[in-house]
Amino acid sequence: MPKTDSPSIAVLLPCYNEEAAIAATVAGFKAALPGATVYVYDNNSSDRTRGIAAEAGAVVRSEKQQGKGNVVRRMFADVDADVYVMADGDLTYDPAAAPAMVDLLLAEQLDMVVGTRRHQQKHAYRGGHVIGNRLFTGLLAGLFGRSFSDIFSGYRVFSRRFVKSFPVLSAGFEIETEISVHALELRMPVGEVETVYAARPEGSHSKLSTFGDGWRILKTIVNLYRVERPVLFFGGIGAILLVVAFLLAIPLIRTYLQTGLVPRFPTAVLVTGMVIVAMLCVFTGLILDTVTRGRREVRRLAYLSLAAPSAP
Repeated sequence: MPKTDSPSIAVLLPCYNEEAAIAATVAGFKAALPGATVYVYDNNSSDRTRGIAAEAGAVVRSEKQQGKGNVVRRMFADVDADVYVMADGDLTYDPAAAPAMVDLLLAEQLDMVVGTRRHQQKHAYRGGHVIGNRLFTGLLAGLFGRSFSDIFSGYRVFSRRFVKSFPVLSAGFEIETEISVHALELRMPVGEVETVYAARPEGSHSKLSTFGDGWRILKTIVNLYRVERPVLFFGGIGAILLVVAFLLAIPLIRTYLQTGLVPRFPTAVLVTGMVIVAMLCVFTGLILDTVTRGRREVRRLAYLSLAAPSAP
């Protein structure tokens, strides 16, 4: 892509049935970032979202595979820019915060800036979502060593090298978790900017299921931990098995020392099997760690093959 004096900016808005909010969202980002191209990716809307977005001046495209992760995969693959601004098309994120986020990314040559949400309206952010966000943010920090203030924020600014080195695997709302882990694992320079989070306009409804999507996000975190930290994941399972085997073996050892006999033969077989499985888990973790390191090196090289973002 040829370099220009000013970096090209693309605003990416994934949408599904957002006719009540999409026009104002597009207008807000066009006003906040006059030189940016606004893309609306429609995910099988059954209302007038596509037509309204086009009338508002957005470039409208479609992704037929349902789910936010599938939309993000398509957006990242199709759109070429130096800087990417991603937000939901429901007018909950403040477009006026976008210039400050872009400026921070360019000034400090960051690869991602997260818009951490500050909700001032009572119905903007449901209580269950607040609690879940805190729990999962803490879990991510505990598993991966560090985290973000708001791992589920859909308002983010990315560099080109982040977008083009990110192998999107998620299909649904767990995409934000995958994005966060990708940045943490490659030790990318990232930043955060506090932004206002507003209630949805009348006629717009949340597609997030508190328990259903929460369960999927939990499974995603565990699966990413298994993939990115195989020694700790499988080693942890092996350690648990060894502890249980040791506790079961204590009475067997005590009886053997006193009588020279092993009367509880089935328990002895169980303990032996648990120890064997525990050692297999440890060696599995060590082998997969070599594979993980190779994959991480490939992703890192793909990331380094692109230039860092910089201000004009």
